[in-house]
Amino acid sequence: MRASGFLVSTSLIDLVRVKSGGPIMTVEQVGKTAMLEEDAVWCVWFEKVGNKQVARKDTFAPVVLEKAEKPRAAFSVGVVRA
Repeated sequence: MRASGFLVSTSLIDLVRVKSGGPIMTVEQVGKTAMLEEDAVWCVWFEKVGNKQVARKDTFAPVVLEKAEKPRAAFSVGVVRA
């Protein structure tokens, strides 16, 4: 599906985010909404609520999404000298 120059494939491993910011989300489904027959992208992501990670899902218009890169693990390595 192509919308406003943004290509969304049906691959479940595609990562996207809302152009205005927010969490990285996994594409769950791409298609048309049932009632209005508009292009839509169903996404899932995790959000910290208290001390738990909670799965969230929502549907977005393709024009508000952009491809996202998988975040790299951030860590530091320290050197201890004796």
